[in-house]
Amino acid sequence: MAGVTIVEVGPRDGLQNEKRIVATEEKLELISFLLAAGLTRLEVTAFVSPKWVPQMADHEAVLRGTSPAEGLVRSVLVPNERGTHAALEIGVEELAIFTSASESFARKNINCSIDESIKRFQPVADLARNSGVRLRGYVSCAVECPYEGAVAPHAVADIANTLADLGCTEVSLADTIGRASPDSVYKMLSAVGRKLQPQQLACHFHDTYGQALENIDVALEHGIRVFDSAIGGLGGCPYAPGAAGNLSTLLLVNHLENKGYSTDLDIAALERAEELATKIRAISMCVSD
Repeated sequence: MAGVTIVEVGPRDGLQNEKRIVATEEKLELISFLLAAGLTRLEVTAFVSPKWVPQMADHEAVLRGTSPAEGLVRSVLVPNERGTHAALEIGVEELAIFTSASESFARKNINCSIDESIKRFQPVADLARNSGVRLRGYVSCAVECPYEGAVAPHAVADIANTLADLGCTEVSLADTIGRASPDSVYKMLSAVGRKLQPQQLACHFHDTYGQALENIDVALEHGIRVFDSAIGGLGGCPYAPGAAGNLSTLLLVNHLENKGYSTDLDIAALERAEELATKIRAISMCVSD
């Protein structure tokens, strides 16, 4: 049975846009549930300024509270050299950097051009390499941009290749606003596949229009075996108007298992984690209302 790896992004990408500040204890409880389900790759937090992402202000406490374990890859998003040093001082297995295939989105999201973002990440890549830590790259708007519309597949291929050259062992291609269709995903992955191998890639789909699982199937046909998802479908992007949550981890795992792929995850434990994620979101909605 072919294996597929799930990268759980709920604790970071899933929670970062919640209106209610989720307590550190709640985040750590959610992480413990995810670990109990057998997930070994978790994006636990982001070392970003609380001014821009208040939800991640407790990043040091969350990372310290997520103990290292054999086979566990704790990933943290870092925007710059300062955040990288702070994360490495605590201890982490993977650093994640992020740019976009759309110039407009890059300027809205990280306040710089695509080229400037790559130059900004060079010191991060150097630190990761010198520390023996994995480096993961994200390409936002890999299919469509909320400001520019459709994104050219060759632009996605170029930036993915640039991230690989920078030192990223894995590049996650993100359908940030969930508008991707199987046809557009096929064209994008065909272009990227002319520059990078499937084992260098991951896909990150939002389920805004209910096409995420169809897009997963296209990616599987292209040989991709790593997918991002968030427990309970948590998430959304503050710079992508209309974007709904990430693809649900439980929904994705059930889909993969039904297609004959192995994820080595405990479905019952995932269901318990989803109940907790749903509770966290429900409380947030009540507070915001």
